Amino acid sequence: MHGFIGKMKTPEEELRRTILEDLSKVIDPETGADVVRMKLVEDLVVDASGQVSYTFRPSSPLCPIAVYLAVQIRMTVAGVPGVSGQRIKVTNYVAAEKLTELINQEELFDLEEG
Repeated sequence: MHGFIGKMKTPEEELRRTILEDLSKVIDPETGADVVRMKLVEDLVVDASGQVSYTFRPSSPLCPIAVYLAVQIRMTVAGVPGVSGQRIKVTNYVAAEKLTELINQEELFDLEEG
């Protein structure tokens, strides 16, 4: 019984696993590969309140579909039951600062829930 307790997953770990499963269905149309396999989502952390933070790393600094992928990733994470919010950092992209600011604007994404 002692070994079994050590293997139980916390709610945060379960939510993280579900998020990664759902993100594996987000496909980069340029490569046909999913964003998890391509390692475009890194440092995914879920806290006890369901707040999710992660880094989005487009496949190249000039990725022509970075905004599209960032929105797809955000919408996918938002659709997972138990997620209460997101904090996204964009890196390795020519407009990383601007895209980070844009993708974290809650008011732009409130429309998708209504």
